[in-house]
Amino acid sequence: MCGVAAAAVRAVLCCVLVGSGAVRAEWKLAVHLAAIDCANENNREVCIRFAITGYPSLRFFPAFSSNDSTGENIRGFSRDVTGLRHLIIDKLESHKNPAPPACPPLETTSTQEIDSYLEESREHNHNLAVVFEEDNSYVGREVILDMLQYVNIMVRRVLRSEEELVNRLNVTEFPSVYVYNKQSNFTRLPVLRDARAFYSYALQRLPGVVREGKPYPEVTDFVRNQTEEQWIPFNKTRVYMSDLESALHYSLRVEVASHTVIKGEALTALKGYISVLDKYFPGRPPVKNALKAVNNWLKEQKKTSIMYSEFSAALNTKTTDSYLPEVVRWVGCQGSKKQYRGYPCSMWTLFHTLIIQAAEAGSKDPQEVLQAMRHYVGSFFGCRPCADHFEAMAQENMDHVTTHTVAVLWLWSRHNRVNARLAGELSEDPHFPKVQWPPPDLCPSCHTLKSNGDHAWVQNKTLAFLRNYYSAQHLSNDFLSVSVEPPVIERRKARETAPNREQEAGQEVVDEEDELNEAPQDEKSASYASPRKPSIVGLRHHQFREDIVDLDAFIIQHYKAKAPLSRRDMEDEVEPLPQSMRRTRRDLAALDAKGLALGLEVEPEPYDQSRTHWMSVLSVGFSRLDVSLCVAFYLLSVLCIATMCLYFRVKRRQRRTKLALP
Repeated sequence: MCGVAAAAVRAVLCCVLVGSGAVRAEWKLAVHLAAIDCANENNREVCIRFAITGYPSLRFFPAFSSNDSTGENIRGFSRDVTGLRHLIIDKLESHKNPAPPACPPLETTSTQEIDSYLEESREHNHNLAVVFEEDNSYVGREVILDMLQYVNIMVRRVLRSEEELVNRLNVTEFPSVYVYNKQSNFTRLPVLRDARAFYSYALQRLPGVVREGKPYPEVTDFVRNQTEEQWIPFNKTRVYMSDLESALHYSLRVEVASHTVIKGEALTALKGYISVLDKYFPGRPPVKNALKAVNNWLKEQKKTSIMYSEFSAALNTKTTDSYLPEVVRWVGCQGSKKQYRGYPCSMWTLFHTLIIQAAEAGSKDPQEVLQAMRHYVGSFFGCRPCADHFEAMAQENMDHVTTHTVAVLWLWSRHNRVNARLAGELSEDPHFPKVQWPPPDLCPSCHTLKSNGDHAWVQNKTLAFLRNYYSAQHLSNDFLSVSVEPPVIERRKARETAPNREQEAGQEVVDEEDELNEAPQDEKSASYASPRKPSIVGLRHHQFREDIVDLDAFIIQHYKAKAPLSRRDMEDEVEPLPQSMRRTRRDLAALDAKGLALGLEVEPEPYDQSRTHWMSVLSVGFSRLDVSLCVAFYLLSVLCIATMCLYFRVKRRQRRTKLALP
């Protein structure tokens, strides 16, 4: 390590300063920050060893310090985050030779060094970022440390006094950052504000720049084989209902299912979770009805424990207007690979959505959703370290949430804290790095600068963004995996129990394949995972079904009417079909099967199968209307040809007659 500052490993620092974020996580390769509370008796021996007589105290341990070193005692240090950060940089630059290999070059560079680097880098496609700044600026050094853990980029700082390079690039603003690559040479880095936080964010998202130790993000990461769920291009400015419904399915049918018996705090947590879902989940009507039914069922349970099998039976009860899909499909929460993002992302999205809906609904208890989330995560969330961290954050100050505005901002700030803690971990998706959210490109007005140049959040703008982003009106229903209606088999069973009602309504009876083929267009487009190859075979024009004459069906019905059946009451038992319905051999086969199921004896039909076969072959890929028109045009063309032949024959006779006259 380059240096150990501010009570690293053996140093001492008042814990209140550590929590202020003096050193970012990206700096940890060069400097470690640690804190020891000397007011705690358990730390007494350590504090005595380093001769700590008062606090806050600050010790600096340079690299290669011996084990018995007590470090350099720093007096009169700044009490604010910016001052501490600048102090650490000064200590890193004052390090004597030999310089540790992990220490980045913080000194300024010259025009000759930049040119030399460009010559050496022509064979590589690495990015070079140059920070132009004033003599007393720390921006360049802070950006260099921010990019310390990233590869395929090098950051150097150039002072305003380096006139040759400043004039060559026509630099007029300080600070500013210019990026070099082989394709575009030097171009100014586009940022929302010329400040350290925006520079670092933009540089970390340059093409090819990735955190060290993480796999290089390739476009091929999004290409899946036929056994995997295909990548869905999505709009990052939208929240997708598919993610929310997938979170419901996974939490209720996978995580809760890990508890064979649900009792005590777990049962209380489940009831609270289902209750807020019933009140505030902005789902489609059948999904909301299913949640309401489960909530009512839980309220009726007076036992101190329930079996998950009982809960599952209530959850999976399906009717025509109450159904919870059993499909997981991530859209906005999909990762570049299967192990990334997914369920944790969708749960954060669900929590944000619920808390916004509760605020819009005017819930009397601003902690209602937060407490339900807290208890659910503590009892059921599969990642136990994650659950422990969330509980630790809740114990800090969740009880101080008194309004819905504070509740929304509390969850947002804790989510950003988790993102900062997980940045660079193995669970981080290289294509979707953990950032402070919302980023500048998603909400420019949410970001501003303090008087000292540090980043700051505009809370009223951030609150407005959150309320709009997670509102029910902003949710997207694109890519929903399945219809919320019950499956085909369920509907067929329902029809069989009420045949009289079907006859009165004149409902169409079709098999499972027909119902799937006649799905609405938006549902077909959502079923992208198994695309069908375009083919003219089996094409149907359902929108013109009433106007299409089925020649096969007409012929079959003609012969069938003449064929005697062994039992004449078949027509009484089999429900009549509307006259406008298309009939095919498959439909008749279905009727025969139904007749057999009713105990009827159906004799074979004496129609010419070869004729029907050739009619089917000739009509492959065409509608019945097309076939009828083709036959009509064929007869018309034959008639025209015959007429023309007759005409020319008559003219020829007339000509011969004239030639025979003297």
